[in-house]
Amino acid sequence: MRLNNASRRQYHRRIPALNTTATADMSFILLIFFLLTSSMDSEKGLQQNLPPKETKKEMDVKNIDRENVFSIYITEQNTYTLNDTLRSIKDIENRLSAFITQKSSEHVIEILANRESSYQTYFRLQNLIAKTYSKLRDAEARKRYKIPYSICNDEQQEKIQTAIPQRVSEEFVNTENKTPNM
Repeated sequence: MRLNNASRRQYHRRIPALNTTATADMSFILLIFFLLTSSMDSEKGLQQNLPPKETKKEMDVKNIDRENVFSIYITEQNTYTLNDTLRSIKDIENRLSAFITQKSSEHVIEILANRESSYQTYFRLQNLIAKTYSKLRDAEARKRYKIPYSICNDEQQEKIQTAIPQRVSEEFVNTENKTPNM
């Protein structure tokens, strides 16, 4: 069969089509597969309860006796000091536990961290404080209710939290002379 000039031009311009109907389906299936099989670790990090949003009301300011303050300073060399004396993390744990037990609900833990110190050092101290409170509350629950703190009901946990409140003050300082950032 012979093609005329118009048919010949039209014949040469045709581009073969690629059937991509299944490509969208396959992409969707792969997306679902990877979403289901990949893991998202949501438990990393440090859980902190932030203070409530400030209202226009004035906050009550309490004067705290310095004897009830357990002050830990993190130096820029990533060491811990208590009363200007270098201490190990294990020593701080023992002293902290004794301090909270002795001062009961009147204690405050003050953390002063140098801006040059590492996050790892700061979080190690935070984890130590959380672990100490957890141990003390568990011991109190076993003493009061003969069960671990984790399986106490809400009312029992609230009573224990009132007896052993978690009071931590955190501040970042600029230099070794411990001047607060403003």
